[in-house]
Amino acid sequence: MAWCHAHRVPVVPQGGLTGLAGGAVPVAGGIALSLSRMNAIEPVDVSGATLTAEAGATLEAVQAVALAAGLVFGVDLGARGSCQIGGNLATNAGGNGVVQHGMMREQTLGLEVVMADGTVLPMLRPMLKNNTGYDLKHWFIGSEGTLGIITRAVLALRPAPRARLTVLLGVDGFAQAVEVLRQLQAAFPGTLAAFELMWADFFALSLGWSGMASPFGLAHPFVALVEVTGDDEAGLTERAESVLAAAMQDNVVRDAVLAHSTSQARSLWRIREATAEFPTRMVPINFDISLPLAHMDEFANACVAALTRRWPGHRTVRFGHLGDGNLHLTTDARSLPGLTVEAATHAVETLVYGLVAERGGSVSAEHGIGLHKKPYLGISRSPAEMAAMRAIKQALDPLNLLNPGKVFDIDGTPSSERPT
Repeated sequence: MAWCHAHRVPVVPQGGLTGLAGGAVPVAGGIALSLSRMNAIEPVDVSGATLTAEAGATLEAVQAVALAAGLVFGVDLGARGSCQIGGNLATNAGGNGVVQHGMMREQTLGLEVVMADGTVLPMLRPMLKNNTGYDLKHWFIGSEGTLGIITRAVLALRPAPRARLTVLLGVDGFAQAVEVLRQLQAAFPGTLAAFELMWADFFALSLGWSGMASPFGLAHPFVALVEVTGDDEAGLTERAESVLAAAMQDNVVRDAVLAHSTSQARSLWRIREATAEFPTRMVPINFDISLPLAHMDEFANACVAALTRRWPGHRTVRFGHLGDGNLHLTTDARSLPGLTVEAATHAVETLVYGLVAERGGSVSAEHGIGLHKKPYLGISRSPAEMAAMRAIKQALDPLNLLNPGKVFDIDGTPSSERPT
């Protein structure tokens, strides 16, 4: 890295290459720095409930090592087998477990980071409380490799639950979905592990692709995939059945299917994880949006209505992590006639992000900015915030060597350092 600093060679860090924002795209004349061979995981500190892993370790490998010690790591993604801890940290990844454990930022106690001039910041301190000046690790989490290269991390773990229950719920409206979410959070404080909401368009698409029959007798406007954890399987099931029976009596929930085995739970999760097939079954224009819950359903409907007015035959599906206000919306570029993929992407992004701006939402909830969302970052950040971000970049990477051209442009960036 010091050689790169002396010779002004741009460096683009790469992890599992599962990102959706173009953050790992190389630049002309630069070096693509793969962290995949830095994949060691140190023995779990059971007493401290921590694990130290190199940046190239996959999320799945970290999960497996933690589980073998009777603990769990709080982040889970569909790309768990390929995505790497360094990339998860660089994008502040979220996923299915945010409602219970928070994002990568909340799982991280310490980092080791290499700066643009080769300086190593040895911040691998496994303490929850360390109030000694600026908490520098947070500058690098979510910075997408533009401030420093994360090489190791101390991660916080939690006791593995003895029981886990997966339930699929059919509800008539978004308000009812929010209501049952709040009821479950009250009934299972701190142990509601997932609340994944699927609009009918996504649910039907997933079932159609898999050939799986609907677990319900009737179609529902919304389907929620819920997971709760506890100490005793029988007690967990009994409590869940009681909560859901009351919700059904109050017409908050219309239908419920409880998984009675691990294989049944996996079958229900496969419905939600149809997103893994998006790149092979469509040309996806993906959105990863964060909004206050009060605006989410209206926004989702406004997007579909606006798309329908312009392209009546479009195919768009909606799903998301309801517990943390994260909406995913995907439009198939092939369903927009007469447009190239590039033109379709630009047109749909302009439309959707315009609606995000009107509602004060975020253009990126968990996937970062990278290249693809860079033109729209100003929707979610004020000029003063952008100026502060550029000042931090200038202070830590004055020659703009680390992942140049990502997140935002630096005035005077040589053309040879712009992404290809």
